[in-house]
Amino acid sequence: MAVIAGLSEVEAAARLATEGYNELPSARRRSLLAIGLGVVREPMFLLLVGAGAVYLVLGDLPEALMLLGFVFVVIGITFYQERKTERALEALQDLSSPRALVIRDGQQRRIPGREVVRGDILVLSEGDRVPADAVVLSCVNLSADESLLTGESAPVRKTAAEQGIRGQGSEYRPRPQEGSSVQGSGDRPQPPAPYPHPGPLPEGEGKASDLLPEGEGMASSVVPPPGGDDLPFVYAGTLVVRGQGIAQALATGVNTEMGQIGKALQRVRLEETRLQGETRGLVRLLAAAGLLLCAAVVILYGLTRGNWTDGLLAGIATAMALLPEEIPVILTVFLALGAWRISQKRVLTRRVPALESLGSATVLCVDKTGTLTMNRMSVARLFNGRETYDLSRGPQESLPESFHRLVEFAILASHRDPFDPMERALRELGEATLARTEHLHADWVLVREYPLSEHLLALSHVWKSPDGGEYVIASKGAPEAMADLCHYDTPQMQALSQEVGLLAGQGLRVLGVARSRFKVTALPGEQHAFAFDFLGLVGLVDPVRPGVPEAIQECYNAGVRVLMITGDYPGTARYVAREIGLAPMDEVIAGPELHQMDDAELQRRIAAVNIFARVVPEQKLRLVNALKANGEVVAMTGDGVNDAPALKASHIGIAMGGRGTDVAREAAALVLLDDDFSSMVQAVKIGRRIFDNLQKAIAYTFAIHTPIAGLALVPVLFGWPLVLLPVHIVFLELIIDPVCSIVFEAEPEEANVMKRPPRDPRDPLFSRQMVGLSLLQGVSVLAIVLAVFAVTLYRGQGELEARAMTFVALMVANLGLIFTNRSWSRTIRATLRTPNGAVWWVLGGAVVTLGLVLYLPGLRDLFRFSTLHPSDLAISLAAGLVTIGWFEGVKVVNRRRRQPPRT
Repeated sequence: MAVIAGLSEVEAAARLATEGYNELPSARRRSLLAIGLGVVREPMFLLLVGAGAVYLVLGDLPEALMLLGFVFVVIGITFYQERKTERALEALQDLSSPRALVIRDGQQRRIPGREVVRGDILVLSEGDRVPADAVVLSCVNLSADESLLTGESAPVRKTAAEQGIRGQGSEYRPRPQEGSSVQGSGDRPQPPAPYPHPGPLPEGEGKASDLLPEGEGMASSVVPPPGGDDLPFVYAGTLVVRGQGIAQALATGVNTEMGQIGKALQRVRLEETRLQGETRGLVRLLAAAGLLLCAAVVILYGLTRGNWTDGLLAGIATAMALLPEEIPVILTVFLALGAWRISQKRVLTRRVPALESLGSATVLCVDKTGTLTMNRMSVARLFNGRETYDLSRGPQESLPESFHRLVEFAILASHRDPFDPMERALRELGEATLARTEHLHADWVLVREYPLSEHLLALSHVWKSPDGGEYVIASKGAPEAMADLCHYDTPQMQALSQEVGLLAGQGLRVLGVARSRFKVTALPGEQHAFAFDFLGLVGLVDPVRPGVPEAIQECYNAGVRVLMITGDYPGTARYVAREIGLAPMDEVIAGPELHQMDDAELQRRIAAVNIFARVVPEQKLRLVNALKANGEVVAMTGDGVNDAPALKASHIGIAMGGRGTDVAREAAALVLLDDDFSSMVQAVKIGRRIFDNLQKAIAYTFAIHTPIAGLALVPVLFGWPLVLLPVHIVFLELIIDPVCSIVFEAEPEEANVMKRPPRDPRDPLFSRQMVGLSLLQGVSVLAIVLAVFAVTLYRGQGELEARAMTFVALMVANLGLIFTNRSWSRTIRATLRTPNGAVWWVLGGAVVTLGLVLYLPGLRDLFRFSTLHPSDLAISLAAGLVTIGWFEGVKVVNRRRRQPPRT
């Protein structure tokens, strides 16, 4: 029997280099010119240009040139932020690109869809996104949704090419994808798609390059347009909704039908979130207020002092001080880099709004197999109907004769080259214990496969031996399905249930095995037509993933419930719950019981029950809706096609990246790339960190803009000399911008981030407490720096010296606000021990630049300062430090209140 080797890795690499990646051209990076044009449209840029124009009118060329020079600095900061955001999004895009299962060098390989090349052999299963235009070589019940190309919502049937491309018949049977099927009592008691017998292919060792027509590679010349049933072609971007098949890629990238009509592939994009909508309204409000105050200041200054030019400068300074242009940048950078940081924990963010919900999650609904456990099976117990044999003590070289037939038929009911963990465990047991017996049948021919169905959780393989005149049927599946096939009566069912309960109570996944023989030539259409004999039960152990018990405890400390959802028996679920520390364990709701409940009863019971067993995927949606009705913020995991509704309905849908289907991945907001529950908990932690740091950045922004706005406005109202001119505000903005978007984003999480209840998602970003704290910080800074300015003028030191001392005090207070807002629970002294390299770059740059401005004559004149004596500098430094001292004191008092009294 021949096999398909597919392309070799060398051939694939050569084609990839020649023909390019299998993707449509995406938007290019924004050029320097494009970024510059974007800055031109910003209000801050327009105010800078306006101020520079005023100085030109006044004949102050150095001042005008310096202000206009700041435009290039602003462009540089914007360019850095844009590039950092783009790099984060590109990394996410690479992770989120559709996957493809191909055959290369005779082996199945899961590769990114963009690496598929013309000539690749594609293995397509239900739930897969087709990666390229291809001809179907073989299929079973294959249907595809081609609405993306045709607009028709009805699935289209596919058929195999009648004559193949060239040559005579051969056969290829691919291995099932890991986790694609659950035979027995797994998390997904649903059928795996049947693997097809391919149609005509070359004799001997089939090469993909042998199948491809010479010189062909364009969709327009090889693949006809989509539409209509029973065509042997599938198209890039369409979705396999039923069955399975093997196809050969004929066109990739821009040469596909999708490329021909100009459709765009789905990519990770930053979507507008609730927070972005909330802040957009605030920015518009403050911008409008800034413009009104700007006009008011110009009019007031001109009428009271008769100098309309200086009044215009004062008005521009007021508008620049009030304009919170950092806030949109903060949100964009935080959400993009937050998604990138989560991806470092092996969690892909497909929908950015999920980042907002992560910190609010109150319930994590988790599949057991592969998420809480390793999904690496080994056979621990065998039951042959009379006695039990224990295999948990270690490797076995032989089995008692009475268990040989049970293992033999369990292997015959599996694939020859298994990929599924349960089938692999059975194959390993057979090779270790039956190698010298007649119970392994490498020369038998598989004639037919009966897949699992929604109504019968059992699959059967029909075999024919070289010298046999009859068919041998091996069946395995859920024990109750085996009992049904063997027509057990009530006493037999009760006895079997007792044995299943004993095995499940030891934490084992239980599989039933049966056999039959058939002599008629025409095979029946369903498994029930065979007369099966029950052979016994197989109990498999799936160890708990390392770190899961600690992650469960971390969830409990954070006020997050964990619900375990499994297709296993209640006894197995309880055992695993005990191993991982899931509580409470005394009550379990099984799928049949769940089916009988109405919604009100389910909502009442689900408030106290955390274990759900024998659940089918369709019931997950009811669980999600019941939890949401109880006011919970729900995260739900899933991997199959039928899990998609529950993933979409939950607040945070989480698909499995390893064993999940493309349908589940596309329905989910997050993808666990390693299928590990601990990664999910880390994502929750990072989600909380993102929101904490976002609040700190916004709070700092409000706090520092308060004294800047006050220093621009108060002197106008009281008839004092102007303290801040546009050049001073721009200088401050060059510190504020990177602090908001880089320093606070890089701040590590608080020590108690996972020791406090979830955040209420209805709480606004700009809470009264946060705004009040920010304004209090800002007002305290304003009061002290105004006092410095007033006292200096009162002492007769002059306007230039007063402005210089006030600006230094404001700069020191600004740096103090940065350090004190790094943490709202730890003092500055404690945060200095926490690594954050960005803050030291900002501090160093600010100190060096301030020194140049104060003591370099040309710059000092441009900023309209006078030279400060050491005593003046000391007064300014002390005043700046005093402004944040009270907040540090509040932290110390709160920390002492939280400490338990000594005994």
